[in-house]
Amino acid sequence: MSRFRVHPQLLQDCHQLGRMAACHALLHRNAVLPWFILIPETDEIDLLDLDPALRNRVMDEATAISRFVKDELQCPKVNVAAIGNLVPQLHLHVIGRHPGDACWPLPVWGHLQESDTYSEPRLEEIGSLLEGSWGLQRSA
Repeated sequence: MSRFRVHPQLLQDCHQLGRMAACHALLHRNAVLPWFILIPETDEIDLLDLDPALRNRVMDEATAISRFVKDELQCPKVNVAAIGNLVPQLHLHVIGRHPGDACWPLPVWGHLQESDTYSEPRLEEIGSLLEGSWGLQRSA
C-alpha cells in the first residue's frame, strides 16, 4: 500500500477529528445533522472487498460511532452507508437521524437543503467525548 492520504474532497467537506484503530474519523461540516465519516486505511474501494479482519474492525468502529450518536447526541436512528460514487476512496457515512430533522424521512443525499456550522467549542466537545469513551485518538 502506498502512503495513505485522505481524499481531498473529504478534507474539504469535513472536520478531521482524529484516528481510531482502523479508521480516520471525520465530522461533516454541515452541522444540521451529526454526520460522521470513517475512512479505513486501505487501497480497497469497496467495504465488502476488505480482508475480513479489517472489515470487522471497521464495522466495530462504525458501531462505536453509532452508539455515540445515539447515546451522546440523542439520535434515535442512525443511517450507515458506504456509497463512494463521487469520492472513490472507501469511506463510511454514519449519520444521526430523528423524526422531524431537516430531511426526515428522506435520505440526506439530495434532500439536505439546510446548512449550519459547528462552533470551535462544539467541535472540541465532540472530539473530547469521542476521545474519552469511544476510542478516538485526537489529531495533534
